[in-house]
Amino acid sequence: MAAQEDEDTVMGEAGPHNPGPAPLQHLNGGTPGHINGGSDPSLAPPLMGPSMKLPVQTATAMQNPQPPAGVDNGGVSPTKSLPKSLDSGELNTDDYPKTDSLEEGSDWSDTEGANTTWGLPLTQLPSGLCYDVQMRYHCEVRPTTDVHPEDPRRIYYIFKELCRAGLVDDPESSRPLVTRPLQRISARNATEEEISLVHTPDHYAFVESTKDMSDDELIDLERTRDSIYFNKLTFASSLLSVGGAIETCLAVATRKVKNAIAVIRPPGHHAEDDKTMGFCLFNNVSVAARVCQRQLGESCRKILILDWDVHHGNGIQKAFYDNPNILYISLHVYNDGKYYPGGVEGDWDHCGAGAGLGRNVNIPWPSQGMGDGDYMYAFQQVVMPIAQEFNPDLVIVASGFDAAAGDELGGCFVTPSCYAHMTHLLMTLANGKVAVCLEGGYNLRSISKSALAVTKTLMGEPPDRLHSTAPSISAIETVRRVIMIQSRFWSSMYPKAPQDEGLWTDRLHDVIRAYQTKQLYENYKLTSLYIYRTAISKSFENQVLATPNYYQRNPLLVIFHDPPEIKGLPHPITNKLEAHNCWLADAMKDYIGWAVGKGYAVIDVNIPKHVTLEPSGKYEEEEDNRPTATEELAGYLWDNYIEPNDATEIFFLGIGNAFYGVANLLINRDTLYKRVNGVVSFVAENPVRAVASHTQVWLSRWYKDNSLVFVSHAHGVWNTDDNRRKPSKRYGHLIQSSKSGLSEMLVNHKDEVFRWIEERADDQEGESEEEKPRRTTIKAAEAFPKPN
Repeated sequence: MAAQEDEDTVMGEAGPHNPGPAPLQHLNGGTPGHINGGSDPSLAPPLMGPSMKLPVQTATAMQNPQPPAGVDNGGVSPTKSLPKSLDSGELNTDDYPKTDSLEEGSDWSDTEGANTTWGLPLTQLPSGLCYDVQMRYHCEVRPTTDVHPEDPRRIYYIFKELCRAGLVDDPESSRPLVTRPLQRISARNATEEEISLVHTPDHYAFVESTKDMSDDELIDLERTRDSIYFNKLTFASSLLSVGGAIETCLAVATRKVKNAIAVIRPPGHHAEDDKTMGFCLFNNVSVAARVCQRQLGESCRKILILDWDVHHGNGIQKAFYDNPNILYISLHVYNDGKYYPGGVEGDWDHCGAGAGLGRNVNIPWPSQGMGDGDYMYAFQQVVMPIAQEFNPDLVIVASGFDAAAGDELGGCFVTPSCYAHMTHLLMTLANGKVAVCLEGGYNLRSISKSALAVTKTLMGEPPDRLHSTAPSISAIETVRRVIMIQSRFWSSMYPKAPQDEGLWTDRLHDVIRAYQTKQLYENYKLTSLYIYRTAISKSFENQVLATPNYYQRNPLLVIFHDPPEIKGLPHPITNKLEAHNCWLADAMKDYIGWAVGKGYAVIDVNIPKHVTLEPSGKYEEEEDNRPTATEELAGYLWDNYIEPNDATEIFFLGIGNAFYGVANLLINRDTLYKRVNGVVSFVAENPVRAVASHTQVWLSRWYKDNSLVFVSHAHGVWNTDDNRRKPSKRYGHLIQSSKSGLSEMLVNHKDEVFRWIEERADDQEGESEEEKPRRTTIKAAEAFPKPN
């Protein structure tokens, strides 16, 4: 990662105006030059100078907090009692006047109207900031020119951005400062007992052992671990990172600050109870949540952990998978389990276990490239309704900024404004008790701008406007699936999924195909063609139908199509469809009827999106092998039912994604063009399939001259770089339709298709069998580029 232009300035942590380093408390209680008592200055920047120290009053207020009376702290370091005034951090509503009388004729009762607190007590509290330069000491032993993504400068760039905005009372901050700057929260070393609330003793001992390893041992260890590096100060930085998360969450939960952001590293949400991985050593957020529950008891029993890091927080999910008092919601790129950390645990159907069933909500994006509209849609439809129903006592944000626009690892496009809007929504929960803890994010500019937007929102600044608010189709589909599965556990999630899957056994696409088969036989005598191939025979049983004359000397129309479209109005609560309010758009029967009426043969191929092997009421994804199976079927039909027979002209008609098989057939069969007279494809908003070959360089030109490809007017294929350049000929003869849906396009353009096929068939009626292949060969030769 390239450093920013002001790298030299940023890296100069202690400027000339700073005197020597100030003493800090350490794990062993001393004040050595480094946190673990070492003295090698080459491994880390200088210690924190006075510019990093807390004001005396703030430091006193934030040090050694005590649990409420009567709450067993379980041996964990207690907290002091709350301060006695707002200036020292306590929300004391007794200092505010209360009403003691009601106006005459008021509709309020005495108990409703009296004792109402006046003023805006929460606005008097500052927001908090936890940052400690010593967390930068975790760095590579032998850095190279290829800077590791988990760069120690990550937290300093964020801190510097907050200073530049005048939000921090620090000598490096721009002046004037805001009216109520961020209150500094001291990071401390987490204790072994606290960390052991989540991690095993062996895991703690392993991380601790790294402080005594040689450089060579540390480098060797890095090679054996999953995406993480170590140095002698890794353990010390990790203790501070966990301790910073704990103190930040306690400060928010006990109302010492109204909310807070912890700019901490190393990150933690991938760390499991016995495993370091994904740049993470200890699970900061999980440990902090456990400590808050243990110290604060009933006042902080229910905690929402919202994880918007672009990677799934497998460590947090594992820590609380069966816990009914921790609600974990994660928005992350999943990509069928191929995106880090990989595996199926991040999919939408992992909802918790035992008492924690329904307390785990995964919103798994199918790919990178997600943006503001997608995240806001997920928040509005899933995150906020579930969070409001859960009604947490505290909200902790596992705030990775690697979904931010500009982050190469994340590959998404979330803007600072979107992070601000999501923060703003979360602030409506838990009486505004929101603690934001840094996780990932590896573009120094992106994370600093995003963290600034979040911090300003926490401090009361309204979010900036969003410029892109429309969700993508893939986001809508993902959110719909999440709602369906989570509707079993949350009353606010509608529509509801089927509860008794045994009752719902017949899939409608099977019922419709059976109906089509009956109707096509009664009207046009189409019967099934048998597929004698083990790999695909079961998948396409009763899916391939043909007229009796398919092998005779007449034009042949071969149709590959998706199942017909169905529309209905489901009940908003039960999700049930009433048959009289459902409609089937089967425009294919018009094309088959026209072809049969003209005396053409027809082979009708339906490509189901799911093959029903056994009755089930479960939601099913589209078959992963559908494109491959379609290609195999197209080849089988060509070899056994089309090419060996006597059709005078052959036309292919592809509808939707089923055209994939036709496109690959054109590419992979060298002599197919000699028999095919035309190809029609209705793409609508599906991907446009290219037909091109490295061995037959003229194929693209032949395809353009012998095809009609109908594409929605809003399709991305029309968005060329300069709006003047035409789409490539390998996509065929593209026609921009005024319609968007497949069914609408089939109806709107059917007369045009009929004329085009009929003209091509009529042009060849007078040609002899010897002339037809010769004409096709000449046409292909003309398409071949001539030498200069």
